[in-house]
Amino acid sequence: MSDLHEALRDDVRMLGESLGRTMEAHLGPDFLERVESIRHCAKAARLTENTSQDQLRQALDGLGEDEVLPMARAFSQFLNLANIAEEHHRVRRYLEGDEDECLIEQVFSELAQGEASADQVLECLRQMNIDLVLTAHPTEVNRRTLIQKYDAVAEALKQQDRGESVQERLDQLISQIWHTNEIRQHRPTPIEEAKWGFAVIENSLWSAIPRFLHLLDERLQQTLGVALPLDVSPIRFSSWMGGDRDGNPNVTAEVTSEVLLLARWMAADLYARDVDQLRAELSMHEANSELRQLTDNHPEPYREVLGWLRERLLTTRRGIERYLKGESADPDEWITDLDEIRRPLQLCHRSLVECGMGCIAAGGLEDLLRRLACFGLTLVKLDVRQNAERHAEVFDALTDFYQLGCYSDWSESDKQAFLLKELRSRRPLLPHNWQPSDDVKEVINTCRVIAANPEHSLGSYVISMAGKPSDVLAVNLLLQEVGVEHNMRVAPLFETLEDLDNGPGCIADLLAIDWYRDYIDGHQEVMIGYSDSSKDAGQLAAAWGQYRAQEALTELCQRENIRLTLFHGRGGTVGRGGGPSHTAILAQPPGSVAGSLRVTEQGEMIRFKFGIPEIAVRNLTLYTAAVLKATLSPGPAPEPEWRQVMDSMADCGMTVYRSLVREEPQFVPYFRALTPEQELAKLPLGSRPAKRKVDGGVESLRAIPWIFAWTQTRLMLPAWLGSGMALKTAIDDGKLESLRQMYTEWPFFQSWIDMLEMVLAKSDVNISAYYEQRLVSPELHALGSSLRARLKEAVEQVCHLKQEQRLLANNPVIRQSIEVRNPYIDPLHVLQAELLFRDRNQPDQRLEQALMVTMAGVSAGMRNTG
Repeated sequence: MSDLHEALRDDVRMLGESLGRTMEAHLGPDFLERVESIRHCAKAARLTENTSQDQLRQALDGLGEDEVLPMARAFSQFLNLANIAEEHHRVRRYLEGDEDECLIEQVFSELAQGEASADQVLECLRQMNIDLVLTAHPTEVNRRTLIQKYDAVAEALKQQDRGESVQERLDQLISQIWHTNEIRQHRPTPIEEAKWGFAVIENSLWSAIPRFLHLLDERLQQTLGVALPLDVSPIRFSSWMGGDRDGNPNVTAEVTSEVLLLARWMAADLYARDVDQLRAELSMHEANSELRQLTDNHPEPYREVLGWLRERLLTTRRGIERYLKGESADPDEWITDLDEIRRPLQLCHRSLVECGMGCIAAGGLEDLLRRLACFGLTLVKLDVRQNAERHAEVFDALTDFYQLGCYSDWSESDKQAFLLKELRSRRPLLPHNWQPSDDVKEVINTCRVIAANPEHSLGSYVISMAGKPSDVLAVNLLLQEVGVEHNMRVAPLFETLEDLDNGPGCIADLLAIDWYRDYIDGHQEVMIGYSDSSKDAGQLAAAWGQYRAQEALTELCQRENIRLTLFHGRGGTVGRGGGPSHTAILAQPPGSVAGSLRVTEQGEMIRFKFGIPEIAVRNLTLYTAAVLKATLSPGPAPEPEWRQVMDSMADCGMTVYRSLVREEPQFVPYFRALTPEQELAKLPLGSRPAKRKVDGGVESLRAIPWIFAWTQTRLMLPAWLGSGMALKTAIDDGKLESLRQMYTEWPFFQSWIDMLEMVLAKSDVNISAYYEQRLVSPELHALGSSLRARLKEAVEQVCHLKQEQRLLANNPVIRQSIEVRNPYIDPLHVLQAELLFRDRNQPDQRLEQALMVTMAGVSAGMRNTG
């Protein structure tokens, strides 16, 4: 810790001391002394790894039921404050001109030195479509009210850097945080989740987007001598919040309809505020003839035009408000064409520039035009996601009604023949006065909501657990039947390893259908599942399966002259495809990006990456630089020998993974005893249930709680199980030099090894062993010993491959970040194990609350959840 940046250390110390004063004022000096004693025990245990670990456990085991909650809160809140300090330090480095911020300029220069001309780079940016999809996956532990207080702490740190006195304000905020319950009393509704997403846009991205686009324009002009047009934004946003109904019965057609309207209301509101600000600024009288003629020589022509626009925005906003309240409203009076906003702003811009006031035009007016290019009329486009089984249920009900048999029992060829016949038919398929089940009605009503909303407010219809062409055609037919007038993108989501392997064949079969080729009009979207494929086959086999699927899909679409958009369903953790975005994009198969990329941004990662404007600008820049480079200067394809090595390693890894997770009879009892998987359902993280089926076992457990549970115990099993044995087998087979060459020359393999190393560094066999000692019956201990031995083996193999004595030897920043948090996370782990033991033997409401706080605290300390 001694070589951490001095300013960061000072911030952490200051926030920690303020928290200490707050706790002392509330619970007395004896409590604070006990917290400090436990912290010192934890720190000493990390330094010596001897009896002091026992002292830590004894100190925590002796806490009474009324003491565990404040003790858990003490360490949990320190970790949250440390995160704030670290995020602020990243902002500080950004403002000081951190070298990472020159990355886009470096990419421009590299491309210019290569074969790409300035016009090619500009055209690539004009055509580029990076779509960041904000998802409501239940991983944001903190309440929104606390997030706002944390943001205020970060703002106070900024003020301190400017020389202002902020200690009193910080003490107030930290006291507010301490006296606020950090755990929600109830799960958020899908509407609340959507509003949280809009708040991220309002509070951060609304400011970040014009700054990012101005930076991009500035670097383009400096490096290549071309400008970024005001109507171009390589990055846009979509959302699953209020549209993702897969396994979430709380997302209904009514919810989706309301969220779509809220998005339009929020956009009108934000644009109206900007136009108000512009009216205050553009008081000039001089204008070009076009503007003077339009305003009949008004003495303040800019204000006159902006006044008309403001009234249209307010009319739209008021109309949506009435509609949401169930009052009469006429949607025809609302703004439905982006040009209705853009044209008057462009007119003002032209006039200012022509009259020598270009510096005025380059201010708030250009900012607003840049926002229009990114956010459109709805801020985000809403995707709809539903499970393929739910669509099959609709056709089961229809074929039963028409006495045609059971659709689900038909062969794939019979399903396709039926669906294509109906798609080409001129008569309706849905019967009048039909009364199917509520589940069937819900699917149809969702499609009717799509039909009732404008195309510009909607993204893709994503089909989870898709595997066959009929899964896609079924959605095409449902959308047609309810009167959807535009050809909505329908994206199959290939989630299991088998579906990934079969995915290219599925798309090839679809492209062989004339009706389907006409429907997609030269553009195919495919979603690649990271979470469930890793849960299905292990992280190594899944990563290689995802790579092969993308390669095959890219080759197929290039051959068929179809533009392909790959939609990456990444999570925040390695076990769910997480990791640095820039690295991940450059690690994709060459040709697979091609200027088009969709990727999910989920849960707490939205806040970490986009919750602060300066950090958001950095991440938007990294995305753009990576996609530009991957498009115009893609990396090399893997050598045939490397493929053979990966095939063998993936097979080995999957065998090890499945032999334990699927075939070892003691595995499920061990998992449920060791981890807080069962108790996790009590933590009101998000609107979606932890399981797809209420009565399902581990196989129905969602990938997020599956990984969350293992992360809490620091075994981190989903991210590495099978990888250690795969590396050892390859090395024993004489492939060490090949592996080192792969690491040096192949971005995919380097990215995989680096992510594996990082997650192994976050794991801890001693902590995992303590959970086992406290919670797991002795007959299962042998399995735990085996798993920890496999973990150690994975560590040894990564160090051997990278020729390092310890993990993260060449990445001191991440290593120090982990090490500085451990003395605060360790007491939470010990507390959690003790609380799990007590709660399972004698449930107590006080224990449950403390248990949830430990989960939130460990999550904050690990900087990821699921």
